[in-house]
Amino acid sequence: MIRSFFKEYRIWYLQFLLLVGLYLLVFYLYHLPLIYFLTASLISLSVIAVVTILTYLKFRKKIEILQEFIYVTELEGLEKPSEKAYGKLINTLMLNHHESLHQEKRKHEELDAIIKIWSHQMKIPLSALSLMVQTNQVRSHDLQNQLLYLENYLNQLLSYFKFTQNKDDFRFELIEVSSIIKSILKEMSPICFSKDISIKLTGNWQVVSDKKWLRFALLQVIDNAIKYSYKGIGILEEDLPRLFEEGFTGYNGHEHQKATGLGLFMTKNILNQLNLDIKIDSRIDKGTDVVISPAEKF
Repeated sequence: MIRSFFKEYRIWYLQFLLLVGLYLLVFYLYHLPLIYFLTASLISLSVIAVVTILTYLKFRKKIEILQEFIYVTELEGLEKPSEKAYGKLINTLMLNHHESLHQEKRKHEELDAIIKIWSHQMKIPLSALSLMVQTNQVRSHDLQNQLLYLENYLNQLLSYFKFTQNKDDFRFELIEVSSIIKSILKEMSPICFSKDISIKLTGNWQVVSDKKWLRFALLQVIDNAIKYSYKGIGILEEDLPRLFEEGFTGYNGHEHQKATGLGLFMTKNILNQLNLDIKIDSRIDKGTDVVISPAEKF
């Protein structure tokens, strides 16, 4: 640490030596008695020694503080305005660093939870396919349904990653909503047929939106409608406020083991980005109404 001290304050001592050399030159040129020079030099060295000791003690204290700043919430012992400014900057950087670590840890925990939910959900169609093979009862429409479930779950996870990593991936254009819904119903037709579900589509609406992400949001809503039967089982009143929370499956999701907790969470966030609003009203054993409309402007 002593070497570091003299390295930082070397300019002081170089200036002192330069002044001593100049005084010595003056004494030599004017033929002054050297005893006066030696006396003045001795006094100056004594003062320099005292100042050096005091400055070194303060320097060592600051170095110790800076070396241990990661363990404290506030830097103390910095007296000069410039030192206090640096201390404040270090504190700010340290707090930002801790906040970044906390957010990164939370993201990893959320991702871990999502992966666990998703992998559990993927086991359902995979188990169904395995059972078909083991019992040698592989029917084409059942096989198609389970493959469609697998494809939907995989697309859901991939879309989740893409949406969370890049929320600016939007291309707005004038879209016919009915054409999007028709393509979704065509995709889901095998499942609708196996459950004897018919869907009536009326109206033809146009909206300026992103076709890809709007289709994904509508797919989640329609998929849930088909998933929980045409008669409708309804949603518990206490579950309604939490439907759009990440990873929330509610009573129906636990009871029927059909939910990942990603679909409606992503639907809500995507529709918010598209300046659209979604509201859900439901009654047990009666059914559920889902309304998507332009977001209210305040």
